[in-house]
Amino acid sequence: MAGWFWYAVVAAVLYGAHQIFTKLAADRVGEGLGGFVVEATAAFSILVYLAFLWLASRWNQQSSAQGIIYSILTGICVGAGTIAFFLLFQKGGPLSAVPAILAGGAAIMAVAGILFFREPPSWQRIVGIAFAIIGLFLLRK
Repeated sequence: MAGWFWYAVVAAVLYGAHQIFTKLAADRVGEGLGGFVVEATAAFSILVYLAFLWLASRWNQQSSAQGIIYSILTGICVGAGTIAFFLLFQKGGPLSAVPAILAGGAAIMAVAGILFFREPPSWQRIVGIAFAIIGLFLLRK
């Protein structure tokens, strides 16, 4: 088993819980304030992690200008995506729509991996991209 597998499992569980809690919050807080609370809490959680690394003498946080710029772009995508999910749920979108939406994102990532990062275009990736596109079209109903 690949060394990253369990990190993928934990990330999947946490991002799944993220959408469940967003759905629960959406009717109880505005999308802007809710999104801000989500992202501020996420930033605080990461700050606690960084403090742990520092205090445990395990600090190894290198950076470059490009890394910072890409991290900022990532933050913009996460923030805007969080607001979009709040609006989706506030407008009556079902929680069950999230897997198809995330599959669409997965298809974008798979295509980018093949086109820009020279990852091999295996038949499994191609089938996954096709299913993601089909799922997004079926979501329209």
